[in-house]
Amino acid sequence: MAGLEGIEVTGPLGERYEEILTPEALGLLAALQRELGARRKELLEARAERQRKLSAGGTLDFLPETAGVRGDDSWRVAAPAPGLEDRRVEITGPTDRKMTINALNSGAKVWLADFEDANTPLWNNMVEGQLNLRDALDRTIDFTDAKSGKSYALKDDGELATIVVRPRGWHMEEKHVLVDGEPMSGSLFDFGLYFFHCGRRQLDKGKGPYFYLPKMESHLEARLWNDAFNLAQDALEIPRGTIRATVLIETIPAAFEMEEILYELRDHSAGLNAGRWDYLFSVIKKFRDRGTDYVLPERNAITMTAPFMRAYTELLVRTCHKRGAHAIGGMAAFIPSRRDEEVNRVALEKVRADKTRESGDGFDGSWVAHPDLVPVCREVFDGVLGDRPNQRDRLREDVHVSAADLLNVKATPGEITEAGLRNNIDVALRYLATWLDGAGAVAIHNLMEDAATAEISRSQVWQWIYNGVSTAEGQKITKEWVEQLLDEELGKIREELGQAYNEPRYNQAVELFKEVTLADEYSEFLTTPAYQQFP
Repeated sequence: MAGLEGIEVTGPLGERYEEILTPEALGLLAALQRELGARRKELLEARAERQRKLSAGGTLDFLPETAGVRGDDSWRVAAPAPGLEDRRVEITGPTDRKMTINALNSGAKVWLADFEDANTPLWNNMVEGQLNLRDALDRTIDFTDAKSGKSYALKDDGELATIVVRPRGWHMEEKHVLVDGEPMSGSLFDFGLYFFHCGRRQLDKGKGPYFYLPKMESHLEARLWNDAFNLAQDALEIPRGTIRATVLIETIPAAFEMEEILYELRDHSAGLNAGRWDYLFSVIKKFRDRGTDYVLPERNAITMTAPFMRAYTELLVRTCHKRGAHAIGGMAAFIPSRRDEEVNRVALEKVRADKTRESGDGFDGSWVAHPDLVPVCREVFDGVLGDRPNQRDRLREDVHVSAADLLNVKATPGEITEAGLRNNIDVALRYLATWLDGAGAVAIHNLMEDAATAEISRSQVWQWIYNGVSTAEGQKITKEWVEQLLDEELGKIREELGQAYNEPRYNQAVELFKEVTLADEYSEFLTTPAYQQFP
């Protein structure tokens, strides 16, 4: 597909794709890429340079050059936008047609419509997801399950969740759209298409174009997003400040720049979210080669009560409420079972405890991954909020968090067992096979796994090997042992799945697992090499 000078769409054009990939929409994408693409690359190189310094023995701290921003008590972010005043329950999920309808109907206040970790960046997922969102706003969306025959349709507009779109992180590219011969930013592709097609549609509904921004590592990356918002709003003659964005604090460098990130986006800010799973991944990744002081126990042993996680979440609430912003809690990954009552009881107890802690800490709302968990989360936050939309007035002036508190990884209780190592291998294999098959969120062992939890699994294995860690049983974790366990866990999966076992797909998953786990050089994101395997 061609027609606009310097813009080339190399992906196949499916049914109705021309409704999304219009010349006008592609023109906006090209303008965003040409204006901001070079700065994006500079900021990604700055990430790499910071990693080099950390690997050489450096550390993280609050920035002296932005002390003035942190010390100025006068500034606040914009007031909550329509549809974002009350965010006590948010549900997340990809933008396929069934999920779009179910999430909007779920009873949650907000739906995070995900083009990132709960999605796989197959070309058809990226374009058809945009179509589904537009159809939902036009109320022309429906879905009938081919297996069950069950039909799905939207409830009345007043009962629907507010759509907040999560584009891909700055590190991802959209290889099917070339601007001046180079793949464009996946972030700008996802943002630009949604804003172009749905920005005014959302305003006509009495809400607005809202976004969740993932994987940022600095306030300068937030500034780049703010410039993208202004460019796009000016291009479509929509007033500046109409867009609102919630930033996921899901990297440990960003935890040291929370106030600065809010400041950069202040006219467009809708607050911060505690992206707990990616945050754990970031801690492992950033300090992966720094010895046992930064080695965490197996992932299922790490809880939100670990000292470094408490410091991070309490600082987030304090920072947001100091600046008039929403603080949104993290994902409850437990998946209730409709077949096993005991599994269901345990899952709901854990979700209730998690949300009780968050609401007690001052969060204004929280995330769930499954519609069945919406009532539990709502009930807990109703108990704290009552008929108030949020608790932004709870300033948490009792919170005082130091750099040492955020970095106190070694105080995390728990151990590393052979069972934990096997679980990491099993989850990573199952997830990668599913991801390569086109699904980004999958229930594994009654937990909703997405790219973040898979990243934890494979990064822990890499770190344990690199740092010569031994299990609680006394077995040193080596490449050779992991390869042996990999074969054993694959055999268990093959036996469990029987005829449903997809041998070519699992062979592909094994090779990818080895690439991102057993190589001497650590791969920053497993999704980057995985994306190259997509057509």
